Amino acid sequence: MEKTIAPHSIYAESTPNPVTMKFVSNRYLITDGQVYEYLLEDDSSNSPLATKLLNLPFISKVFIASNFVAISKTDIIEWEDVIHQLRDMIGEFLNNNGKVILVSKEENSEVEKKNNASLETPDIKNLKGIDAKIASILDEYIRPAVESDGGAIHFQSYKEGKVKVVLKGACSGCPSSTMTLKSGIETMLKDMLPGQIQEVEAING
Repeated sequence: MEKTIAPHSIYAESTPNPVTMKFVSNRYLITDGQVYEYLLEDDSSNSPLATKLLNLPFISKVFIASNFVAISKTDIIEWEDVIHQLRDMIGEFLNNNGKVILVSKEENSEVEKKNNASLETPDIKNLKGIDAKIASILDEYIRPAVESDGGAIHFQSYKEGKVKVVLKGACSGCPSSTMTLKSGIETMLKDMLPGQIQEVEAING
């Protein structure tokens, strides 16, 4: 008996950032464990879904991760005016076998590095010492909460007690969530790595 795959069902969920709404699917959109973010000025040709959404005049950013798309809007509309349109558009695109990502970051790593040189983050598998400990803490304790709010966090560097992390998705460009995350991460890292952490700098990706 042939197994039937359930269609994508999309629902909207607010985030701490008022300009960003999270559209969640009951199925995975991408399975490579990566996140993909596209601004208006970016080349979005690797993501037909992002290209379709960014063609709408009121969308400024598209962030794609696991089973959701976080969309940031401009000030020309209110969410209640477009939520149903976006939910239906994303569901129809996915259920018509539209491609979310054409080439994964692993397959296109050199291009990704070139495009995101200033925000380049190391591969966790290659980290050692305190870098590995910090990245592991972020991945285990911070990342799930950030993802639930429609964002992503990546360890970038550690030097002389200062930790730099890159925020993406709904967390990027939201002053309140950036400050909340920064203070929360600082407190946790200082507690778990006593005497080794002085400050956390959160960079908007």
